[in-house]
Amino acid sequence: MTQHDLVMILVYTFPMFLFAIAPALKLGDYLERKYAISETQKRFVMVSGTISVSLTLAIFLQFGHIY
Repeated sequence: MTQHDLVMILVYTFPMFLFAIAPALKLGDYLERKYAISETQKRFVMVSGTISVSLTLAIFLQFGHIY
């Protein structure tokens, strides 16, 4: 992976936030109902879920054309 790939992944991450917010909210709500987690834990799950899903989508977008 070159520095250009890394920069492009970070650039792609920001628009992917739009697609990653809804699944992270659903995951936080599900965990709150199922396991009765606290509000702080729910917020942590939502933020980390949003970041991880958007980063994953950005990586797939950058390297998807290879395969």
